[in-house]
Amino acid sequence: MWIGWIEFDVLVGDVHSLKQKRSVVRPIIAEIRRKFEISLAEVGYLDLHRRSLIGASVVAADREHVIDVLDAVERLFEYRPEVGLLSAHRTLSTSDDE
Repeated sequence: MWIGWIEFDVLVGDVHSLKQKRSVVRPIIAEIRRKFEISLAEVGYLDLHRRSLIGASVVAADREHVIDVLDAVERLFEYRPEVGLLSAHRTLSTSDDE
């Protein structure tokens, strides 16, 4: 079993409150969940209205599938006009790791 996760540090566009930030971030998270059927959540910068840290995770039988899904999700973030991708950090692991 392969496990992959990625964290996206994003700059949210022209927002001036946490409520406006949520109105941008939540639809993106919902779309990615529907499209890729993966776990996704806002995991950091919860108290900042212009930044968000979004984490995603994938579990699959083979490494290539995990990498393909993480690559596709990262591309989706890169091309979203309402957020700017500052960085993406990923990790892959296998259930055989100790």
